[in-house]
Amino acid sequence: MKQEDIFDIVNEQDEVIGHAPRSEVHARGLLHRAAHIWVYNRHGQILIQLRSASKDRHPRTWDSSASGHVDHGESYDIAAHREVMEELGLTENFTLEEIDYAAACADTGQEFVKVYRLFHEGPFRPCPEEIDELRWADPGELEQWMRDKPEEFAPALPYLWRRLHNLESS
Repeated sequence: MKQEDIFDIVNEQDEVIGHAPRSEVHARGLLHRAAHIWVYNRHGQILIQLRSASKDRHPRTWDSSASGHVDHGESYDIAAHREVMEELGLTENFTLEEIDYAAACADTGQEFVKVYRLFHEGPFRPCPEEIDELRWADPGELEQWMRDKPEEFAPALPYLWRRLHNLESS
């Protein structure tokens, strides 16, 4: 049996105040941290992932290219690199650029989130335990899709997208 992940618990200023198992953090709605990575290609499209049906939160919904929790004692940057390697199968050197930082709220699942941008053409080797499908999306079409069918997306992606693009909620 896989050992349960341990997350840092943070206060409203994103300062570490303790740590606990994933299940406890989520069950109690404790503030914690996550990294989201948006991969873009040379055509300006963004890679989105369909979360695996086996995920315990938001299964079979569309989400950031890669994303994941910041583990106990880990930095946002290390977590972002780890998630790109684990979820997308990239192993060569790649450069992530931090493009946003969002405070914890209901839409992020009580996670403080750093969003990173990565330019990459693939190929990708998606982890089947994490991802059912990868798809390139035109940003304008993605925005319209999120407005028309918000239920098809994990809540953090539309929230972070609106923040970064200064869009009003619909």
